Amino acid sequence: MSDNSRVREVLGQAVEALGGQERSGQVEMAEAVATALDGGEHLLVQAGTGTGKSLAYLVPALLHDKRVVVATATLALQHQLVERDLPALLEAVGPAIGSPSYAVLKGRSNYACLHRVREGVPDDQGVLVDVPAETGATGAEVLALREWIEEEAGGSGTGERDRAPRHTDRAWRQVSVSHRECLGASRCPYGQECFAEQAKERAHRAQLVVTNHSLLAIDAVEGVPMLPEYDAVVVDEAHELVARVTQAATDELSAPEVDRASRRVARHVPADMTSSPADDLADAGEALRAALGSREPGRIDRLDDELADALGQVRDAARTVLSSLTKVGKERGSDGEGDAGLTQAKGWVQEIFTDAERMAANTEHDVLWLNLREQGRGGPQLCIAPLQVWGTMRDRLLSEKTAVFTSATLKLGGDFGAVATTLGLKPDDEELPWRGLDVGSPFDYPKQGILYVAKHLPPPGRDGLGAPHLAEIVDLVDASEGRTLGLFSSRRAAEAAAESVREHLPHLTTLVQGEAQLPELARLFVEDPHANLFGTLSLWQGIDVPGDTCQLVLIDRIPFPRPDDPLMSARQRAADQAGRNGFMSVAATHAALLLAQGAGRLIRTSTDRGVVAVLDSRLVTARYGGFLRASLPPLWPTTDPVVVKDALRRLGS
Repeated sequence: MSDNSRVREVLGQAVEALGGQERSGQVEMAEAVATALDGGEHLLVQAGTGTGKSLAYLVPALLHDKRVVVATATLALQHQLVERDLPALLEAVGPAIGSPSYAVLKGRSNYACLHRVREGVPDDQGVLVDVPAETGATGAEVLALREWIEEEAGGSGTGERDRAPRHTDRAWRQVSVSHRECLGASRCPYGQECFAEQAKERAHRAQLVVTNHSLLAIDAVEGVPMLPEYDAVVVDEAHELVARVTQAATDELSAPEVDRASRRVARHVPADMTSSPADDLADAGEALRAALGSREPGRIDRLDDELADALGQVRDAARTVLSSLTKVGKERGSDGEGDAGLTQAKGWVQEIFTDAERMAANTEHDVLWLNLREQGRGGPQLCIAPLQVWGTMRDRLLSEKTAVFTSATLKLGGDFGAVATTLGLKPDDEELPWRGLDVGSPFDYPKQGILYVAKHLPPPGRDGLGAPHLAEIVDLVDASEGRTLGLFSSRRAAEAAAESVREHLPHLTTLVQGEAQLPELARLFVEDPHANLFGTLSLWQGIDVPGDTCQLVLIDRIPFPRPDDPLMSARQRAADQAGRNGFMSVAATHAALLLAQGAGRLIRTSTDRGVVAVLDSRLVTARYGGFLRASLPPLWPTTDPVVVKDALRRLGS
């Protein structure tokens, strides 16, 4: 029996056992994934919502004779794969394929830390603080978490955050550590029990490892070993990979961070030293604060003398502190709690040294900018990110492993070229052969939905939504009797639209992102048959509301990156300098991905009906409009507001 015949057989058994319906696109995708894994050819698969793509890649991945890593962008999909899809699949067909093992591997901060819970943690002065000393609601949450953690440690628990009792981010930080604070399994007295280390061990024994884009990026692109050796990777939600890889390679530095590090190391420096390295680091932090104090936010193409000197001072002071701490560690030897504080202090300073050194170099391969954070969050912050990641991904991932990329939105402008280029694959690539495959969608988009572009409205300006746009929103929401998901380019626009709808249509419930947590807003949206939910970026990709809840998706404007976005503007300029069209390869590609994701919120099942309304006339009047429209689901198009409002009224009747 051929490999693809085996894949078809197992997939058919799984679909039948799970009570689903086998789709031609699902079978086609599964066979293509199997061929890619066996032949070593990279694959991009666009699979629309409802295709059943998880089964389509899990079956060939489990049948592959070597370890496969599956990387997702979100913890939600990771949880779905590990808690629902994989157990159900193996229960259905496990005996037929040998019941291969699988494991999930997350970043260290997603696991509770037994050392932090049992020994306490050093504060900025290096003093060990007993966690239960926390008072109020946070204290109660921490106590509940500690009790749960001990139960996990006493049994066979995994210590994963998403299994923990309800808690805030602040409470979780009291029972977990970041990678820089971790002592390491060999130094930690609880290394044998460590939840994160046990997760790594399970991953090393598994045939299939489920992880996230960030961990994949750190392992493959940054070169820090995080995953067990593997043969191939399946990247789900692949449209987000470049952003996640960029995020993983982005560093930040601020004066308060340097101050905190200097206080952490102060107790480890001998008191009889005439010039304390910790004091020198604190002085360097003050120099950085002064250099950033009067600077305007935005991209920094060239370091002026003051900023260059300050970064050099931080770099050199951090290097001296690291040398001093290494010497102290050798003199002190291993002494439990002292080693914990020392190791964690070294981790902080090492990160500051690395960041300052990278920023001081300010090479053409990086983009440096200043970010003014909200008041009370630490003041000005320097950020640095790679100008592009496709070269690194090509050299360190695609040249070493077979990769399958899949998403509902990989074809932009009608083909895979734009996305493939951002991933590190070239057209007609002889060195790294690849192919793109669109397995279609089970939905009949032209019959199920309408794409309405409000051509009669003026192009959107920089001052937010104008009166004509607000009036159009009110008319559309009124015709739909609520049931509207509003996707806006800014929080100000979402709030202005909500205020207008509340004023003119007070009988409808209008919810705005930021008024409550997103899960709570989504619940209220679903429960009220005439509710509206307005918000920004996380709603474009992070909400799934099938059925009558959402019959109108409003998009206020084409989601181009902001002109003052330092990284996007630098990438666009670099593309222009390389002889490419920077606007199309960067700004339009970014907008096309978001538009496709936003429009995809409408049709989630074969019975959904509705309208995607784009209030930006440029989608049909500008030269680049065709590229953007070709990236969207093939909804029935119109620019006639009367037709659209009549259709919305019929849907509501």
